[in-house]
Amino acid sequence: MSLTKLERRTRIRQRIRKDIFGTADCPRLSVFRSNKQISVQLINDLSGITLVSASSLIKSISEKKGLKRIEQAALVGKLIAERALNAGIKTVVFDRGGYLYHGRVKSLADAAREGGLKF
Repeated sequence: MSLTKLERRTRIRQRIRKDIFGTADCPRLSVFRSNKQISVQLINDLSGITLVSASSLIKSISEKKGLKRIEQAALVGKLIAERALNAGIKTVVFDRGGYLYHGRVKSLADAAREGGLKF
């Protein structure tokens, strides 16, 4: 019996998360991708709180008409980098959340690096 997409992603996510851990100095950059939207959070796993977040549902991004989803992901990456730098965070640990490092996830990561985050 083969795995469903969700079961496969859950297994990959657990395999990734056993090695990745975010602290206050170097939080975890966690990506969630749905069919239409993408969101990202900087998480301190020691205290279990979200330090900074960004999403494609933010008004400044969602108002732009005619954007492709990969372009939306790049804007979210720039926004998270800007917010993280304002919060004093420069280095993060990237958690792709079980998604392949391709397409929107890669676009978001590249834009966050260009914005000044190191990972």
